[in-house]
Amino acid sequence: MAKTRLAFARIAQETNALSPVLTEMHDFESIHLLEGETLLQACMPKGYEAQGFVKNAELSGCVKAGLKDGNVEFVPLTSAWAVPSGPLSKATFDELLGRVIDGLKAAGPVDAVFLSLHGAMNTLGVDDPDAYICEVIKQELGDRPLGITLDLHGNLNPRIVAASDVLYGYKTNPHRDHAARGRQCTEQLLRVARGEVTPAKAWRSLPMILGGGLMLDFLKPMRPLFRWMKAQERKKGVLGCSLFTCHLWNNTPELGWSTYAMTDGDQAGAEALAEELAEKCWAVRHELPPELPDEFEAIDQVRRARVARATGTVCMSDASDVVAAGSTGENTKLLRAFMDKGQDLVAYFPIRDPQAVEEIWESEVGQEVSISVGGRLDPKRNDPIDISGRIHWKGDRHGFGKTVALDMGNIKLVITSGPALCMKPDFYSDVGLSPWKADVCVVKSFFPFRLFFALQNRKAIYVKTGGITDFDAAKQLQFSRPVHPFHELDDWKEADRARRG
Repeated sequence: MAKTRLAFARIAQETNALSPVLTEMHDFESIHLLEGETLLQACMPKGYEAQGFVKNAELSGCVKAGLKDGNVEFVPLTSAWAVPSGPLSKATFDELLGRVIDGLKAAGPVDAVFLSLHGAMNTLGVDDPDAYICEVIKQELGDRPLGITLDLHGNLNPRIVAASDVLYGYKTNPHRDHAARGRQCTEQLLRVARGEVTPAKAWRSLPMILGGGLMLDFLKPMRPLFRWMKAQERKKGVLGCSLFTCHLWNNTPELGWSTYAMTDGDQAGAEALAEELAEKCWAVRHELPPELPDEFEAIDQVRRARVARATGTVCMSDASDVVAAGSTGENTKLLRAFMDKGQDLVAYFPIRDPQAVEEIWESEVGQEVSISVGGRLDPKRNDPIDISGRIHWKGDRHGFGKTVALDMGNIKLVITSGPALCMKPDFYSDVGLSPWKADVCVVKSFFPFRLFFALQNRKAIYVKTGGITDFDAAKQLQFSRPVHPFHELDDWKEADRARRG
């Protein structure tokens, strides 16, 4: 029996349409850009798929499924992954898609393609780039199947649904099932390629961009929804059931939650599943995220958290400047508040400022410096602040670029030239700052820090300082029709019919 030739690739980035910082090729090159045999080895059991992101992600799951199957020939193409930020430049998008297509053509006939996308990527000059990628690859494949995975915060639309044969989304938030979804998608994709199943797919589009409380999969009200989806997938004939809660700051006119279901040849069954899940989602629309304190109330909460500070640290999420959701990472309001009102607290801070790093790069460790930081990338929204401190550490770090850590007394400031994606303890510990010794570790993450800081974190505080990852910042986007919670809506079905076309 001839081996099934399975090609796999990734082009993934989550775009915050409110960010003025374009995503260029160097943003992928500095984080994750692998091709061919190097990519395959990174996805093998002893490999490390995405340095700085996660050891085993979707493509590792794909390879694991193929190895378990035992009759697969892998055709690794290109894997490109960048930190969330502003839209891709057209040149960058064309370069990445060109690499995938050129690799596919050079490989000769394949039996199927597995593709890892985010689902919330914007590109200058390209309408819905995720869908466009699927369409171009599907055109190359013809009647051979395309399987894709999307982030839980992806945005479904008719083009993506039509171009893909098998589709799965994450079922965790914080996300921790990348590899599992890649494996699940590949297992079904191989069955489709061999004619063992015939997917019938259905989806629904909801005019809502917020709901479900904190949207954590292990807490109410979302936990019952995720448990229900997993239960459906255990039923005979059901191939998949997924929910997509969208990326709130994505520049897509039809932005909203979506549900998706696949069955083996049972179209009515798929429609019923997608419809029932949509009703369950609509039922939690009024459970919105809590109101967040400002920077001064957040500092007071830290002071009151004496046991948390004595036994570990308090993780404070600057929810207005979340780099993991595409913000610039240079908001100085929280830093200024700690300088003015938090002198009694030991606080670790990240900030992105490539110009400031260059200004002090030639200074020696131990030297005192005075500089201005912040407000370089998005000066209309962020103000610079003057600081002084002693250089504690400096070096070039994967993903963060040139980095300088300053000791400002009670404040320890880590300045990066690249994205200040602070969501793991090693963001601080790698520059000689132990999170155990901090009253506060400021993070630039909504959810992942809860996993990575689980050992040290004794209390999580979200603070609103005003920025492009505020929940109400999405009001600046243009929607094609009313959406919850910005408009009063009693029903979702009329909008669903219009959205799906």
